[in-house]
Amino acid sequence: MTRLNIVLLLAVLASAIYLVHTQYESRRLFTELDRATVEARRLETEHQRLQVEKRAQATPLRVEKIARAQLNMRTATPAITQYVSDPQGLAAAAAAAAAAAPGGAPAPVQGAQP
Repeated sequence: MTRLNIVLLLAVLASAIYLVHTQYESRRLFTELDRATVEARRLETEHQRLQVEKRAQATPLRVEKIARAQLNMRTATPAITQYVSDPQGLAAAAAAAAAAAPGGAPAPVQGAQP
């Protein structure tokens, strides 16, 4: 009978120790989860702040102002626009398109003037 009592006592002690360990782990994990939740909220707030700042930095007026001041850029006008044409390249593209078109009908070429 004493052996049975000792075995039962050891089983109860092992069970109690396991219960304490499980509760400790549960509390530790809950604390870790709480910290992660707080960190997630902080990161979400930071992300929203950065999105607002990004939108403020990318306004067309601000971009144009920086382009003019720092990069010495100016608005493209017809007076400063240069047009480049390649008549030989256009004819070669039209011939290649006509050869590749089914039925022998010439295919329209983008950029070609009638």
